[in-house]
Amino acid sequence: MNSPHKLSTPRYVLGIDFGTLSARAVLVDVANGEVCASAVESYPHGVMEEILDEGKVPLPPQTALQDPSDYWRALRRTIQAVLKKSKVSPNSIVGLGTDFTCSTVLPTDKEGVPLCLKPQFRQEPHAYVKLWKHHASQPEADLINAMAAKRNEDFITAYGGRYSSEWLVSKVLETVRKAPEVHRAADRWIEAGDWIIWKLTGVECRGVSASGFKAMRVVQGANATDAEYPDSIFFAKLHPDLSTLVEKHLAAPHLKPGACAGHLTATAAKHLGLPVGIPIAVGNIDAHAAVLGCGVGEPGRLVMIMGTSSCHLLLAKNGRRIPGICGVVQDGVMDGLWAYEAGQAGVGDMLAWFVENNLPASLTREARGFQGGIHGLLSDRAAQLKVGQSGLLALDWWNGNRSVLMDADLSGLLVGLTIQTKPHEIYRALIEGIAFGTRKIIDAFTSNKITVREVVACGGLATKNNLILQIYADVIGHPIQLAAAPEASALGSAIFGAVAAGVYPTTSSAIRSMTKPPIKTFIPNKENHRKYDLLYKEYTRLHDYFGASAASPMKRLRNLQRASLSSNQ
Repeated sequence: MNSPHKLSTPRYVLGIDFGTLSARAVLVDVANGEVCASAVESYPHGVMEEILDEGKVPLPPQTALQDPSDYWRALRRTIQAVLKKSKVSPNSIVGLGTDFTCSTVLPTDKEGVPLCLKPQFRQEPHAYVKLWKHHASQPEADLINAMAAKRNEDFITAYGGRYSSEWLVSKVLETVRKAPEVHRAADRWIEAGDWIIWKLTGVECRGVSASGFKAMRVVQGANATDAEYPDSIFFAKLHPDLSTLVEKHLAAPHLKPGACAGHLTATAAKHLGLPVGIPIAVGNIDAHAAVLGCGVGEPGRLVMIMGTSSCHLLLAKNGRRIPGICGVVQDGVMDGLWAYEAGQAGVGDMLAWFVENNLPASLTREARGFQGGIHGLLSDRAAQLKVGQSGLLALDWWNGNRSVLMDADLSGLLVGLTIQTKPHEIYRALIEGIAFGTRKIIDAFTSNKITVREVVACGGLATKNNLILQIYADVIGHPIQLAAAPEASALGSAIFGAVAAGVYPTTSSAIRSMTKPPIKTFIPNKENHRKYDLLYKEYTRLHDYFGASAASPMKRLRNLQRASLSSNQ
């Protein structure tokens, strides 16, 4: 195979990143990773959290649904946009890769048609896509964890000891219990990332990353092909209707990242304006694709993908079962390496909540003429504060805790408020709380002898706000490198597309040619780090009291909320 650098005719790959609110496409030169054009398309239905658009059906708390037709529309519009901007001929495109939020799941028929698109299910919430941050399935996650403990199931140790409400089986079990007619009509429960590949290729397959990290498929032998789901007895114990979950819904071939899932069908090619037969890479998790886009393909470099939520990915030569970590999957990101995942469910959306709901009108007016808007103004003022000056401390659980407590029923906490407290002081305390949560995750790795020698950050939040990365560096005591790629997940998907097309023989070689070094490094301030050590001790006390105890007031408040809502229905 010739090196792509010697090609006389330019060739390109498409990378598509399906995010929480929109999809992004990049058109990338396979020779050097240069992004020739990019485009973003918002989902018309957005995230349905309070009302289902069809029929105005009210939704219970912690619901997060989407309409899959938005994905297909966004795919077409973004691809058409990058082709128009770049003036590149579609015939020059040699591969396509995608990534998706995860675990974002939906039920379909045997042909892959989503049930929510059928007339009889348009007003049934459980027939729609359940987005990654759909947490209404926490009671089902509690049942799964109780059953796993009762049966001493081995798989649960690969998930840090707790299975999450965000993941596939919790969401399926919720539907079985609350809308059994949807489950009976479903021929498949599938990750949206695998569904879009099915739509593109006509071939149903599953990525080992999503199935391993989110769907209980745990490695038992020497490599990822030896991974197994729990036995049917376990699923039947959860609910009799789940006894055939694996055989009926999850039994499609499982492929490693970078594998070719199939080729673009004539129907999909016509819809997208692309040539028939383009190789399509197996679907990937958005954060996992970002690891490649950051130029990381070796152990010891923790990648933080910072956006609405935050995901922490770490590669290692060995696999260990670490308490409180979301999962560990062999070949989950890079062939031959173990991938560890942790994360925080509320990051960018936690700061957005504060800005949208808690600021005086005078401050909002002042921000109109400020570079960076309201976030820029708050960050500028927060940067003037010394460590500890606000007297505030926050627990970063506005959207539950993903790591290391794995409990969506936990909620936010802000301690130290007085009538003198200013908005920028709260803003800084929220950032510090998120940084403390990241330090808690790093401690979980290092205390279990998994090396973290460097930290690399990417994502919209990382690129837009220097204060956040400096506070992170000061809190964790590690330099933080800012990745060069502003669209790391989409670039990572393009890299997988190049590997699937055979342009590069390995993912490592593709990373070397198609990524650039970090553009900036944030060095910890030693004095600030010393002071943050003291605050971190207080954070840990609050963390353990409110998060690690079954008698946590947060849990009792959540139960009271559910009881109140139930009595009103």
